[in-house]
Parts: sequence; C-alpha cells; structure tokens
Amino acid sequence: MHAPIVLFVFNRPKHTKKTIDALSRNYFALDSDLIIYSDAPRAISDVENVLAVRSIITSVSGFKSVVVVERTSNYGLATNIIDGVTSIVKRFGRVIVLEDDIVTSPYFLTYMNDALDLFEKDERVISIHGYVYPTKEKLPEAFFLRGADCWGWATWERGWSLFNPDGIFLLRELESRKLIKNFDFNGAYSFSRMLKDQIKGKNDSWAVRWYASAFLANKLTLYPGRSLVHNIGNDSTGSHCGSTSIWDVSLSSTHIDLFDLDVVKSDKAYKAFEQNFRIANSFKTRLLNKIKLVFAKSKND
Repeated sequence: MHAPIVLFVFNRPKHTKKTIDALSRNYFALDSDLIIYSDAPRAISDVENVLAVRSIITSVSGFKSVVVVERTSNYGLATNIIDGVTSIVKRFGRVIVLEDDIVTSPYFLTYMNDALDLFEKDERVISIHGYVYPTKEKLPEAFFLRGADCWGWATWERGWSLFNPDGIFLLRELESRKLIKNFDFNGAYSFSRMLKDQIKGKNDSWAVRWYASAFLANKLTLYPGRSLVHNIGNDSTGSHCGSTSIWDVSLSSTHIDLFDLDVVKSDKAYKAFEQNFRIANSFKTRLLNKIKLVFAKSKND
C-alpha cells in the first residue's frame, strides 16, 4: 500500500511549483494519492499569491489522484498541519507529509513507503524523516534518533496519536525529568527555547511540539544517511524562517538501503548532529557580530 501524500501550501507559488514538480518525478508518484491543503489568506496582501498557488494546484497531474482542500479561513501553519494530518491518518492509517518548500529526491517516496511498511508494527518507531543535516562526519546508511522531525516526514495513526499540542505540559515534563540538555543536543541547539517561545506566542511551531511529544514518549525516528529532501524555504519568504544556506544539502541520487537496521538510537549520528548545530550557531554568531560591526561603523561615519 502506498501512503497518501499530504501537501500543505499557502502563498508561495514558485516554491509550491518546484515542490510539486520534484514530487511528480518520484518513483511511485503515479501510484500515490496526493491531498493538498491550501490555507486561506490571512491579510489582503496574501490574496494574489494564494490565488496563484490555487491556480497551480488545481491543475496538478502525475499522481494516482489529486484532491485539493481550500480553506475558507486562515488556519495558520500549525493548525492547518495538525488538522490535516489528523484527518488523513484517521482515514488511511498512515501519511507522508510535505510543506510547500520541500524539494524531494526521486527516491523520497520509495524510502518513505518502504520504511512505513517495514516498521509499521514496531512500536519503538514513531516516524520516518527524509531530511538529514549536512554533517561533516559520514553518517550510517540509515539510522534512528530519539524524537521526531518536520522536513519531509511520515507516520502512522499510532504514531500521531502521541502528538500533544500542549506546550506547557511538554516543557514541564522535559524539565521535571531533567531531559532539557539531551533534548537540546547537549546545548548545541535550543529546541527548548523554541518550545518556550511557542508557549509565549512568539511562534506557532507544531514541529517543536511533535519533537517533544515523541522525545518524551522515548520513541525513535528513522533518518536517511543521505538527504532525500532539500528545504528551499530558508530564503525569508516563509512565516517561520529567515534567510540562510547553512541547512542546504545535495539530494541523494541513489536509494537508501533499509536492511539489517538496529532499531536503537545512533550515538554516532547524535554526535554528528550536535556538531552540525554547534557549527551553525557559530556561523550565526559571526554573522550577527558582523552586522553589529557594520551598524556601529555606519553610526560613527
């Protein structure tokens, strides 16, 4: 059984077209049902681009079927995704999830469907992920890490049932169980601060709550050793990201071998992710210092 693909779009027509074009070139695209959730404008300024996106998605082909759900009011990213994923897993029992800025390798759907079949009954595994960070160290062919992720992913109804949208509860549990340091990759990336900001209303991240839910349940997510996803949205066009190239990757041109995997957390991959986060933070710090220096110089000129 090929899992249905759910694509969430909003107001970025160029990104949406690239995402759909890449997805349609996947092996098994013709065997897969595609459901597209199109969020409504949140302001007058969004109308033109939302209509442009809807013009693109109403003419999509190359899949077994295409269903478009046009929201009549603005849900926002988190509510749109939570509602859409919940609806589809209840109906089909499994789902592959993409957003409008996720360009995939032709082997993405093969990997997702193979992994969904392979680990369907394994309660230790909560989800499958398609993106992997550009680490300096060579990663295993495929591996597991504790938690969950958000750039091209899949899960089953049993996995998504563990999602808890209550950020306050999640943070309290992480703190009381003394898991913050591990959750933050030994302090290399402050996912806990992201969760705190979600609680304060500074962001509306469903993804950090998905990660925290899976982490607290001590569940594992499967990652590929070579990325099957490239996020093209880190260009300041999205609602929740700035402009950066530090997460850029080359898409894998070969399939991922899933045989003989040990279903345990990979310490090697965890350390590689930690190192990558530290490098990324160092880059951000240098960039901020450079901006401050330029600003200070301009004030003195």
